[in-house]
Amino acid sequence: MEKSKVYFTDLRTKPGAGLMTKMIRLVKAAGIENIDFDGKFTAIKIHFGEPGNLAYLRPNYAAALVDYLRTLGAKVFLTDSNTLYSGGRSNAVDHLNAAMNNGYNPISAHANVIIADGLKGTEYIEIPLGGEYCKAPKIGTAIANSDIIISMNHFKGHEQAGFGGALKNLGMGSASVGGKLELHCSSQPQIDKEACTGCGMCEKYCNHGAISMQVCEDGRHRKASIDYSKCVGCGQCVAVCQHNGAVVGSSSTAEELNYKIAEYAKAVVLDKPNFHINFIMNVSPECDCWNHNDAAIVPDLGIAASFDPVALDCACADIVNAAPAIEQGTRLADMAAREHESCNCHNHAHEDGSFKDKFRRMHPDTCWQAGIAHGEKIGLGSAAYELIRI
Repeated sequence: MEKSKVYFTDLRTKPGAGLMTKMIRLVKAAGIENIDFDGKFTAIKIHFGEPGNLAYLRPNYAAALVDYLRTLGAKVFLTDSNTLYSGGRSNAVDHLNAAMNNGYNPISAHANVIIADGLKGTEYIEIPLGGEYCKAPKIGTAIANSDIIISMNHFKGHEQAGFGGALKNLGMGSASVGGKLELHCSSQPQIDKEACTGCGMCEKYCNHGAISMQVCEDGRHRKASIDYSKCVGCGQCVAVCQHNGAVVGSSSTAEELNYKIAEYAKAVVLDKPNFHINFIMNVSPECDCWNHNDAAIVPDLGIAASFDPVALDCACADIVNAAPAIEQGTRLADMAAREHESCNCHNHAHEDGSFKDKFRRMHPDTCWQAGIAHGEKIGLGSAAYELIRI
């Protein structure tokens, strides 16, 4: 089988060839102009950064790509979906404020921002996929309705998936709030009776009649109750609850999470032209969804691009794992110090390869390879790639 092509450029610059210029040269070399953008609604799927986190991509890169795509006739917008957890991006009002404050606005990024799944994360389209884990992924409406998908991805570690790259940004990032619940959980939502205020919002917004308000034993207070014979696990109760009364159930395993992310990513790009760019910069240990970012574990390495998100992520993981680690003041350095103290095998790889795999070393309970393998299995892309340096 022919290997997928992944194009890569380092971060060396010279007068007249700054990083934005190099990025555009990279995507041109990778063949992005083979997509017909003329008059097409083009979603640039990007992470706007949780307030307080500074590891997210600079909006300058988005602005350069937006300007270039407009020369090809694209109707470009920047987009992301709301978060499942409470934070600075859990609804469209806060999410837009976070994006604007981080420079993702028409002035700095040269494009409008659309929160894909609406005000409360309840606007989505189910994409029939018939996947092994997700039969009909719930994709934010603005992303599902777009004609073309371009992902711009900050490549970094991730505490649940191992790393976050194209698959994570596409799959998890495009899911509605209910979709994120499906990705994270292997069971239906639950009601925390202590936190529930009996406001009735979950009952109002449940489309399946699964939630009702029940009078408590004291005869005065009401609490939400879920009829699991009707509950489909859509997560809308979690999305609309402002009191953490409706909460997620038990979590999926690390492998299953990555399987689901791959299936959601396939639903996002299904039957659509798509192209993906990974920025291997400020490779922080954890996701940009945290309200802080820890020190980078490797030097800034470069930018990679491909039509194949599976090959792209696989190549970037290999590039990071082949790079020298920053040996002081990082999570990776801390892990190495602990390992050295606890065993005499500091200079040898563990049987599972975790010493060589920086992501497994930081997050031993994760398995990013599961997502790569499943993405290949379902036809999303190939783990076999040819790295072409530009």
